[in-house]
Amino acid sequence: MEKLVNIFKALGDKNRMRIVKMLQQKPLCVCEITAILQLAPSTVSKHLSILNNTEIIGSIKDGKWVEYHLQPNKKNVFLSGILLLITYWINDDEKIKSDLQKLETTNKDELCNV
Repeated sequence: MEKLVNIFKALGDKNRMRIVKMLQQKPLCVCEITAILQLAPSTVSKHLSILNNTEIIGSIKDGKWVEYHLQPNKKNVFLSGILLLITYWINDDEKIKSDLQKLETTNKDELCNV
């Protein structure tokens, strides 16, 4: 039951839900997420850490970047079901719509300057 409670706690924050909605579209690096959410990199990193600890997201090193993605989890049927449902939830929210529009024009090569 503790894992379930932690999943709900992780998804109970509006910025973490915004991150999940963006990651449904494509993997993203911290620079991209920070630019879209307009939050400090340390705040975004904390949100990513919470999502990672609950196995909602995972990460992969891609050259210069660490890209975050939704973590398919066949062992946790509940988490897989919730992530599937989130696909259909809050799509009419103005912040979500704005985030997804910004996502279309966000370019990590320009943002990260590495």
